[in-house]
Amino acid sequence: MELTETHTLPVPQARAWEALNDTAILKACIPGCDSIEADGENAYAVGMTAAVGPVKARFKGRMELTQIDAPHTYTIVFEGQGGAAGFSKGSAKVNLEPGEDADTTTLTYSAHAQVGGKLAQIGSRLVDGAARKIAGEFFKRFGAQLQGAGEVEQAQQAQDGAADGSDGSDGSDEPDDSAGGEKEEKGKKSWTAWISKS
Repeated sequence: MELTETHTLPVPQARAWEALNDTAILKACIPGCDSIEADGENAYAVGMTAAVGPVKARFKGRMELTQIDAPHTYTIVFEGQGGAAGFSKGSAKVNLEPGEDADTTTLTYSAHAQVGGKLAQIGSRLVDGAARKIAGEFFKRFGAQLQGAGEVEQAQQAQDGAADGSDGSDGSDEPDDSAGGEKEEKGKKSWTAWISKS
């Protein structure tokens, strides 16, 4: 199976790179993904459920980032086992380039994969179709996450700016510096909570 696509992301290149390396964002965007955990340097253990034609199974696998050239490119090497459903393994080269607009990024990837077991028996057309569907859903969610995160950050900055003048919401007499520190910490927590709920 081979899959090559190009997508425009609604954020600058550095932010896109940061998001592509954020496991919380990736977990929220990968369809059927229920876990991504660090498994060595630049490597992750992944658990996800996927349906390919009549075959639906939970896959456990590992992906490793190689040939890293931040914030321009890296290669993902992956392998997964789905029990009786079979297995998949392959790699994907991901490239990021500044978009025509300064606030956008062009992402291009080229993936090559092999499947075995029942997955190989159902035919390449169904496997390719399922892979394109999963990839399409991922980038739909990824773009929404990036756009939504930008809106959350802007709203948080506006809220922090408005709160700098007075801090009477909780009747606290603490100095401005510590209050600002608390607000900044609350902002970080709400951002993390927003990502995890999305």
